[in-house]
Amino acid sequence: MSTETPTTPTPPAVDPRLLVRKEGLAGYFEEFGRKLRSGEIGSLPVVVGLIIIAAIFQWKTGSFLNADNITNISKWIAGPGLIAAGVVFVLLLGEIDLSLGSIAGVTAAISSVLAARQGVNEWLAVLIGIAAAVAMGAVHGFFFSKVGVPALLVTLAGMQAWLGLQHLVIGNLGTVNNLNDGVIANLDTYFLGDGDILWAWLFAVLAIALFAAGQLFDARRRSAAGLPARPVAEIALRTGALAVVALVVAYMLNQDRGLPLPLVLFVGIVAIGDFVLRRTTYGRQIFAVGGGIEAARRAGINVAWVRTSVYMISAGLAGFGGLFIASQQGSADKSLGSGTMLMNAIAAAVIGGTSLFGGRGKLWSALLGILVLQSITTGLDMIHAQQAIQYMITGAVLLAAVVLDSVSRRTQKSNGRG
Repeated sequence: MSTETPTTPTPPAVDPRLLVRKEGLAGYFEEFGRKLRSGEIGSLPVVVGLIIIAAIFQWKTGSFLNADNITNISKWIAGPGLIAAGVVFVLLLGEIDLSLGSIAGVTAAISSVLAARQGVNEWLAVLIGIAAAVAMGAVHGFFFSKVGVPALLVTLAGMQAWLGLQHLVIGNLGTVNNLNDGVIANLDTYFLGDGDILWAWLFAVLAIALFAAGQLFDARRRSAAGLPARPVAEIALRTGALAVVALVVAYMLNQDRGLPLPLVLFVGIVAIGDFVLRRTTYGRQIFAVGGGIEAARRAGINVAWVRTSVYMISAGLAGFGGLFIASQQGSADKSLGSGTMLMNAIAAAVIGGTSLFGGRGKLWSALLGILVLQSITTGLDMIHAQQAIQYMITGAVLLAAVVLDSVSRRTQKSNGRG
């Protein structure tokens, strides 16, 4: 007769998304701790990092948090931030695009040359430039998704080809100045309402209202489906935190020149892109393809189209970002899009919380990440640090973000969420 003691079977893991947590503040902190233990760190490191960065540079300079500096940072993040938003789309597929810097440069070159040298209506010139960028993304997507060439090699070839096209379009003069008070020039210099303080307050209130409405809609939809949903008290707490940040930023902007157009366009594009990713079938298909190509294909998703369209979107965003950068520097030239721009865009996406392994991230990562990098760059410029120091610090921040991403992914796998 066997004397072995029967073992109790291990209970199956429960999906944390189906857990009903306790009501009230205690339940909120309990769930927060569970998420941290399971590797779901979210935007916490970025928010903490921004607070530390602001505190250090304010202590060192005494003027980092001045209204004019806050306004400048809010303008300067638009161009590289849009390129970073394009990077986020590609990273969600688990791929990379090395051509976005060159696409930003050639888009600015095409638009500026058509408007300033050929006499084309500037609005039309801008549309032609962005359309050309989207077409370049379609070329990359075709060779990647249809022909089967690895994305790294396709976009590496594109980086060189579009850089050559950029030089060819600009020609021997090397620089194309923006038209005075033109469309491209106003991308960086225009303030809504010519500095009227009402616009900044309206923008802040609108952002708060849309966030609260989205949270309530999510809660109602999950409740209707029989799933756990955020209680109203937590939604009020999250909305209140956003309201404090938004209203403080609005107040600071109004102490200077008011609401800058670059900030409005950048945040607006990120919000629309986030809506597409999280609220539409197409957005869910992008996450599905990034999570597993074979599973997505078996689910009936047109993987080739999703991949191609993502490269078109990322290229279009990079092209638009190139126009902002041309506006900021006053001209389009042969160096626009080169140097560390692409690396900074990739770093911004990763620092903001988008995974390098695909299938996880948010478009708001681009905003948070580029805000971190621009704050570091601005602060180091204010204390007259050498550019070599800037490169080293940026590299260290990127490495820290990649390490966090890797550790988070490993922890989620060990908890059955990878």
